[in-house]
Amino acid sequence: MKLFRLVTGWASALMASVMLLAAPTPTEWEPPAAALSEQIAGVVGPGQATLTIRNLSSIASSDIPAIRAMLEKNLKAHGVAIANGESANTIRITLSQNDRERLWVAEVIQGNATRVIMVPAGSGPTQNSAVADYMTLRRERLPILHSLSDDPAIAAFETGSSLIILRPEAIDLLVFSEGGWQHQKYFPLGDHRQLARDERGIMFPAPDGSAFRAFTGQIECSGTYAATPTATAHPADGWTINCHTSDEPWPILHNNDPANPVTIKAFYNAARNYFTGVITPSLGVDLPSFYSAALLSRPNGPALLIGGIDGKVQIVDGGVLKTVSGARDWGSDFAVLKSGCGSGAQVIASGSGEAAGDSLRAYELPAQEAIPASAPLTMNGTVTALWPSPDGKSLLAAVRQASGDYEVDRVTALCN
Repeated sequence: MKLFRLVTGWASALMASVMLLAAPTPTEWEPPAAALSEQIAGVVGPGQATLTIRNLSSIASSDIPAIRAMLEKNLKAHGVAIANGESANTIRITLSQNDRERLWVAEVIQGNATRVIMVPAGSGPTQNSAVADYMTLRRERLPILHSLSDDPAIAAFETGSSLIILRPEAIDLLVFSEGGWQHQKYFPLGDHRQLARDERGIMFPAPDGSAFRAFTGQIECSGTYAATPTATAHPADGWTINCHTSDEPWPILHNNDPANPVTIKAFYNAARNYFTGVITPSLGVDLPSFYSAALLSRPNGPALLIGGIDGKVQIVDGGVLKTVSGARDWGSDFAVLKSGCGSGAQVIASGSGEAAGDSLRAYELPAQEAIPASAPLTMNGTVTALWPSPDGKSLLAAVRQASGDYEVDRVTALCN
């Protein structure tokens, strides 16, 4: 009996020691997990919700299960149970960071309403370290023969074996051959034009590349393609292009979503090379004048991102105009790239200023803060325009070199 008590006592002590060792110890993630859970519960109230976590920070993937366990535990303590199936409430948490601090962002979705909650989660990396560096941007210079015009490229798109470039005074058609892209046809836009100092333009190709619309200054052009039957014909021979003067708003953005199609038109000030801020359909807010715009996917519908002429980047989300933080280093050109990395699509922005060695960088926007998602990609000059391909999986960038010549680069992404 004495031996039994001794063995039993030793076993109990051993079990207590094992349980002590197995118990979770406090970590640096517990305070933000507790703070975020408390605020989420204040919005959701007692009940059930589904929970997803997306890591756009330098937090190790091995830490995510522990962070999720902390969040579920704290939510449960506040009366919010995590459902395994469908629920009327959805909680989407993004772990992000910038050069100063880590930031955890929760999107709480209840029906058609979305609330955004943000809590700090400690200091971020040093200024020189990579932030959420899970994708790499790559560029490929397109070897292009000079055309009859030395004007800059202000918009372009590729289709099949043709490259169509919009310039301030002409449209160039190039075809791909053994030596690269070579000039084939030149379409003047006309003499009755009001040219700005830094002309801007936009091209909207059809999804299959068989047609396009182009806008620059007070000129609107349309192009259609019909294959020629002769074996000696070049692909450029099939294009028919017509241009005319117009003061109609430009259809600057569309999302090609059959379930929720969105097309936004904006009035362009041809004398000043920017959009006035008057758009149609109206989003219910007064917009400032802007250079660039992009549509971003949000749980409550598309959001409009604009780069103002005052250097501020703002977003219209849910009928409210908000300033985007973390975008102070952006230039006046940006576009959305459907990379398939991270959230699936990122904003690619040029650097600010007229640097001889400009750069492009990818950013995620989980809420109102731009989170770097790649290291900067150095360009061979100053980026003057960006345009997504018809499928959005690549971008074309116009780059002004120090010599004054222009090149066109194809930009793609590689998931790390």
